[in-house]
Amino acid sequence: MESDNKKETERSVVNYTSKPNTITSLKRDFEALGVKPGAIIIMHSSLSKIGWTVGGSLSVIRALMQTLTHEGTLVMPTFSSDNSDPSNWQYPPVPKDWWDTIRKEMPAFESKITPTREMGRIVENFLHWPGVLRSNHPVSSFAAWGKHAKIITENHELTEELGERSPISRLYKLDCQILLVGVNHENNSSIHLAEYRSDFPGKKYSKNGCAMLVNNQRKWVEWEELDLDSDDFSQLGKDFESKINYKPGKIGIADSRLISIRDIVDFGVEWLKKNRKVP
Repeated sequence: MESDNKKETERSVVNYTSKPNTITSLKRDFEALGVKPGAIIIMHSSLSKIGWTVGGSLSVIRALMQTLTHEGTLVMPTFSSDNSDPSNWQYPPVPKDWWDTIRKEMPAFESKITPTREMGRIVENFLHWPGVLRSNHPVSSFAAWGKHAKIITENHELTEELGERSPISRLYKLDCQILLVGVNHENNSSIHLAEYRSDFPGKKYSKNGCAMLVNNQRKWVEWEELDLDSDDFSQLGKDFESKINYKPGKIGIADSRLISIRDIVDFGVEWLKKNRKVP
Protein backbone atom coordinates (compact mmCIF):
# COMPACT_ATOMS: atom_id res chain seq x y z
CA MET A 1 0.00 0.00 0.00
CA GLU A 2 1.07 3.58 -0.58
CA SER A 3 2.40 5.41 2.46
CA ASP A 4 0.54 8.46 3.73
CA ASN A 5 3.60 10.62 2.99
CA LYS A 6 3.64 9.53 -0.65
CA LYS A 7 -0.06 10.28 -1.00
CA GLU A 8 0.41 13.73 0.52
CA THR A 9 3.35 14.46 -1.80
CA GLU A 10 1.33 13.49 -4.87
CA ARG A 11 -1.64 15.55 -3.65
CA SER A 12 0.57 18.62 -3.26
CA VAL A 13 2.01 18.12 -6.77
CA VAL A 14 -1.53 17.96 -8.20
CA ASN A 15 -2.43 21.13 -6.32
CA TYR A 16 0.43 23.23 -7.72
CA THR A 17 0.15 21.87 -11.29
CA SER A 18 -2.24 23.85 -13.50
CA LYS A 19 -2.03 21.50 -16.49
CA PRO A 20 -0.69 17.92 -16.57
CA ASN A 21 2.53 17.19 -18.42
CA THR A 22 2.57 14.54 -21.15
CA ILE A 23 5.19 12.95 -23.36
CA THR A 24 4.14 15.36 -26.10
CA SER A 25 4.39 18.48 -23.94
CA LEU A 26 7.67 17.37 -22.36
CA LYS A 27 9.22 16.79 -25.79
CA ARG A 28 8.29 20.36 -26.70
CA ASP A 29 9.88 21.57 -23.47
CA PHE A 30 13.12 19.63 -24.02
CA GLU A 31 13.36 20.95 -27.58
CA ALA A 32 12.69 24.53 -26.43
CA LEU A 33 15.44 24.22 -23.81
CA GLY A 34 17.87 23.21 -26.56
CA VAL A 35 18.04 19.41 -26.45
CA LYS A 36 18.92 18.21 -29.97
CA PRO A 37 18.70 14.81 -31.69
CA GLY A 38 22.03 13.00 -31.29
CA ALA A 39 23.10 15.01 -28.22
CA ILE A 40 24.93 13.50 -25.24
CA ILE A 41 23.13 14.43 -22.03
CA ILE A 42 23.71 13.77 -18.34
CA MET A 43 20.54 14.55 -16.41
CA HIS A 44 19.86 15.35 -12.77
CA SER A 45 16.18 15.81 -12.00
CA SER A 46 13.31 16.04 -9.54
CA LEU A 47 10.06 14.45 -10.73
CA SER A 48 7.88 16.35 -8.26
CA LYS A 49 9.30 19.73 -9.35
CA ILE A 50 8.27 19.04 -12.97
CA GLY A 51 4.63 18.95 -11.92
CA TRP A 52 2.03 16.22 -12.24
CA THR A 53 2.85 14.08 -15.27
CA VAL A 54 0.72 11.53 -17.11
CA GLY A 55 2.78 8.36 -16.78
CA GLY A 56 5.16 9.84 -14.20
CA SER A 57 8.85 9.13 -14.50
CA LEU A 58 8.38 6.79 -17.47
CA SER A 59 6.97 9.63 -19.54
CA VAL A 60 9.86 11.92 -18.63
CA ILE A 61 12.37 9.29 -19.75
CA ARG A 62 10.48 8.45 -22.94
CA ALA A 63 10.13 12.11 -23.87
CA LEU A 64 13.84 12.74 -23.46
CA MET A 65 14.86 9.57 -25.30
CA GLN A 66 12.52 10.39 -28.19
CA THR A 67 14.01 13.89 -28.38
CA LEU A 68 17.56 12.55 -28.40
CA THR A 69 16.77 9.65 -30.80
CA HIS A 70 18.91 6.49 -30.92
CA GLU A 71 21.82 8.59 -32.19
CA GLY A 72 21.87 10.35 -28.83
CA THR A 73 23.06 9.27 -25.40
CA LEU A 74 21.41 9.70 -22.00
CA VAL A 75 23.32 9.31 -18.73
CA MET A 76 22.23 9.50 -15.09
CA PRO A 77 24.13 9.02 -11.81
CA THR A 78 23.05 5.80 -10.05
CA PHE A 79 24.90 6.23 -6.76
CA SER A 80 24.61 3.64 -4.00
CA SER A 81 26.13 5.68 -1.20
CA ASP A 82 24.99 3.30 1.54
CA ASN A 83 27.65 0.85 0.29
CA SER A 84 30.47 2.89 1.84
CA ASP A 85 32.43 3.09 5.06
CA PRO A 86 29.91 3.79 7.87
CA SER A 87 32.49 5.87 9.75
CA ASN A 88 31.92 8.55 7.07
CA TRP A 89 28.11 8.54 7.20
CA GLN A 90 26.41 11.80 8.13
CA TYR A 91 22.85 11.56 6.71
CA PRO A 92 22.21 9.91 9.11
CA PRO A 93 25.24 8.82 11.17
CA VAL A 94 25.03 5.43 12.85
CA PRO A 95 26.46 4.31 16.22
CA LYS A 96 30.13 3.37 16.20
CA ASP A 97 29.40 -0.07 17.58
CA TRP A 98 27.44 -0.82 14.37
CA TRP A 99 30.37 -0.16 12.04
CA ASP A 100 31.99 -3.59 12.11
CA THR A 101 28.65 -5.30 11.53
CA ILE A 102 27.95 -3.09 8.52
CA ARG A 103 31.39 -3.76 7.05
CA LYS A 104 30.97 -7.50 7.50
CA GLU A 105 27.38 -7.80 6.30
CA MET A 106 26.81 -5.14 3.63
CA PRO A 107 25.87 -6.99 0.39
CA ALA A 108 28.42 -6.69 -2.40
CA PHE A 109 27.67 -4.26 -5.21
CA GLU A 110 26.11 -5.93 -8.24
CA SER A 111 25.32 -3.63 -11.13
CA LYS A 112 22.15 -5.48 -12.12
CA ILE A 113 20.46 -5.48 -8.71
CA THR A 114 22.04 -2.97 -6.30
CA PRO A 115 19.52 -0.13 -5.84
CA THR A 116 20.35 3.54 -5.83
CA ARG A 117 20.06 5.61 -2.65
CA GLU A 118 18.02 8.83 -2.63
CA MET A 119 18.44 9.37 -6.38
CA GLY A 120 14.73 9.59 -7.17
CA ARG A 121 12.17 7.68 -9.22
CA ILE A 122 13.38 8.88 -12.61
CA VAL A 123 16.85 7.47 -11.96
CA GLU A 124 15.59 4.22 -10.48
CA ASN A 125 13.31 3.59 -13.47
CA PHE A 126 16.02 4.55 -15.95
CA LEU A 127 18.43 2.11 -14.31
CA HIS A 128 16.15 -0.81 -15.23
CA TRP A 129 15.31 0.42 -18.73
CA PRO A 130 16.03 -2.01 -21.61
CA GLY A 131 19.45 -1.38 -23.12
CA VAL A 132 20.75 0.72 -20.23
CA LEU A 133 24.30 -0.09 -19.07
CA ARG A 134 25.67 0.66 -15.59
CA SER A 135 29.29 1.31 -14.66
CA ASN A 136 30.95 -0.97 -12.13
CA HIS A 137 31.84 1.51 -9.39
CA PRO A 138 30.35 0.12 -6.13
CA VAL A 139 29.54 3.57 -4.71
CA SER A 140 29.40 6.11 -7.55
CA SER A 141 28.12 4.28 -10.62
CA PHE A 142 26.48 5.84 -13.68
CA ALA A 143 23.89 4.40 -16.05
CA ALA A 144 23.83 5.19 -19.75
CA TRP A 145 21.59 4.53 -22.75
CA GLY A 146 22.26 5.15 -26.42
CA LYS A 147 25.10 5.47 -28.88
CA HIS A 148 27.97 6.08 -26.45
CA ALA A 149 26.68 4.09 -23.46
CA LYS A 150 29.39 1.41 -23.54
CA ILE A 151 32.42 3.70 -23.73
CA ILE A 152 30.98 5.93 -20.98
CA THR A 153 30.31 3.14 -18.48
CA GLU A 154 33.19 0.69 -19.02
CA ASN A 155 36.20 0.41 -16.67
CA HIS A 156 35.09 2.85 -13.98
CA GLU A 157 38.18 3.06 -11.77
CA LEU A 158 37.57 2.46 -8.04
CA THR A 159 39.97 5.17 -6.81
CA GLU A 160 38.79 7.74 -9.41
CA GLU A 161 35.07 7.66 -8.69
CA LEU A 162 34.37 11.06 -10.28
CA GLY A 163 37.84 11.83 -11.63
CA GLU A 164 39.90 11.22 -14.75
CA ARG A 165 39.07 7.52 -15.11
CA SER A 166 35.34 7.89 -14.56
CA PRO A 167 32.26 8.40 -16.74
CA ILE A 168 32.39 12.13 -15.93
CA SER A 169 35.80 12.48 -17.58
CA ARG A 170 34.58 10.59 -20.66
CA LEU A 171 31.52 12.84 -20.85
CA TYR A 172 33.87 15.84 -20.74
CA LYS A 173 35.86 14.40 -23.67
CA LEU A 174 32.64 13.78 -25.59
CA ASP A 175 31.52 17.41 -25.08
CA CYS A 176 28.39 16.37 -23.18
CA GLN A 177 25.67 18.73 -21.98
CA ILE A 178 24.40 18.80 -18.40
CA LEU A 179 20.62 18.88 -17.98
CA LEU A 180 19.34 20.04 -14.59
CA VAL A 181 15.57 19.68 -14.22
CA GLY A 182 14.10 21.06 -11.01
CA VAL A 183 17.45 20.91 -9.21
CA ASN A 184 20.36 23.33 -8.95
CA HIS A 185 24.12 22.94 -9.22
CA GLU A 186 24.38 21.45 -5.74
CA ASN A 187 23.17 18.27 -7.46
CA ASN A 188 25.52 18.71 -10.43
CA SER A 189 27.93 15.78 -9.97
CA SER A 190 29.97 16.80 -13.02
CA ILE A 191 31.51 19.64 -11.01
CA HIS A 192 33.34 17.02 -8.94
CA LEU A 193 35.67 16.57 -11.93
CA ALA A 194 36.74 20.18 -11.33
CA GLU A 195 37.65 19.19 -7.75
CA TYR A 196 40.01 16.54 -9.09
CA ARG A 197 41.58 19.01 -11.52
CA SER A 198 41.80 22.03 -9.23
CA ASP A 199 44.57 22.83 -6.76
CA PHE A 200 42.27 24.34 -4.14
CA PRO A 201 43.11 25.05 -0.48
CA GLY A 202 42.73 22.11 1.88
CA LYS A 203 42.57 19.46 -0.84
CA LYS A 204 43.04 16.04 0.75
CA TYR A 205 42.35 12.33 0.47
CA SER A 206 40.67 10.03 2.99
CA LYS A 207 39.91 6.35 3.42
CA ASN A 208 36.70 4.83 2.15
CA GLY A 209 35.48 1.24 1.85
CA CYS A 210 32.73 -0.85 0.32
CA ALA A 211 31.51 -4.38 -0.24
CA MET A 212 32.28 -5.66 -3.73
CA LEU A 213 32.90 -8.87 -5.63
CA VAL A 214 36.55 -9.85 -6.05
CA ASN A 215 36.96 -13.06 -8.07
CA ASN A 216 33.25 -13.67 -7.46
CA GLN A 217 33.75 -13.51 -3.70
CA ARG A 218 32.32 -10.80 -1.46
CA LYS A 219 35.06 -8.69 0.11
CA TRP A 220 35.24 -5.44 2.06
CA VAL A 221 37.71 -3.32 0.08
CA GLU A 222 39.32 -0.08 1.27
CA TRP A 223 41.07 2.67 -0.68
CA GLU A 224 42.12 6.32 -0.52
CA GLU A 225 39.93 8.80 -2.42
CA LEU A 226 39.60 12.54 -2.81
CA ASP A 227 37.46 14.26 -0.18
CA LEU A 228 34.59 15.58 -2.27
CA ASP A 229 32.39 18.46 -1.13
CA SER A 230 29.39 19.88 -2.98
CA ASP A 231 28.47 22.47 -0.33
CA ASP A 232 29.75 25.36 -2.47
CA PHE A 233 28.50 24.03 -5.83
CA SER A 234 25.32 26.11 -5.67
CA GLN A 235 27.32 29.35 -5.45
CA LEU A 236 29.79 28.13 -8.07
CA GLY A 237 26.88 27.47 -10.40
CA LYS A 238 25.32 30.88 -9.75
CA ASP A 239 28.62 32.58 -10.52
CA PHE A 240 29.02 30.54 -13.69
CA GLU A 241 25.53 31.39 -14.91
CA SER A 242 26.08 35.05 -14.09
CA LYS A 243 29.31 35.09 -16.09
CA ILE A 244 27.68 33.66 -19.21
CA ASN A 245 24.36 35.48 -18.60
CA TYR A 246 22.44 32.20 -18.59
CA LYS A 247 18.67 32.22 -18.14
CA PRO A 248 16.97 28.94 -17.10
CA GLY A 249 14.05 27.54 -19.07
CA LYS A 250 11.22 25.23 -18.04
CA ILE A 251 10.57 21.50 -18.21
CA GLY A 252 6.99 21.24 -17.11
CA ILE A 253 6.90 23.82 -14.33
CA ALA A 254 10.47 23.11 -13.18
CA ASP A 255 13.29 25.62 -13.60
CA SER A 256 15.71 23.79 -15.88
CA ARG A 257 19.17 24.30 -17.32
CA LEU A 258 21.14 22.89 -20.26
CA ILE A 259 24.83 23.78 -20.11
CA SER A 260 28.17 22.58 -21.43
CA ILE A 261 30.06 20.20 -19.15
CA ARG A 262 33.37 21.54 -20.46
CA ASP A 263 32.47 25.14 -19.76
CA ILE A 264 31.36 24.63 -16.16
CA VAL A 265 34.17 22.19 -15.27
CA ASP A 266 36.82 24.55 -16.67
CA PHE A 267 35.19 27.46 -14.82
CA GLY A 268 35.02 25.35 -11.66
CA VAL A 269 38.73 24.54 -11.67
CA GLU A 270 39.62 28.23 -11.36
CA TRP A 271 36.64 29.13 -9.15
CA LEU A 272 37.61 26.52 -6.54
CA LYS A 273 41.20 27.81 -6.42
CA LYS A 274 39.94 31.30 -5.63
CA ASN A 275 36.85 30.66 -3.54
CA ARG A 276 36.95 27.34 -1.70
CA LYS A 277 37.48 27.77 2.01
CA VAL A 278 39.70 25.51 4.09
CA PRO A 279 37.41 23.41 6.36
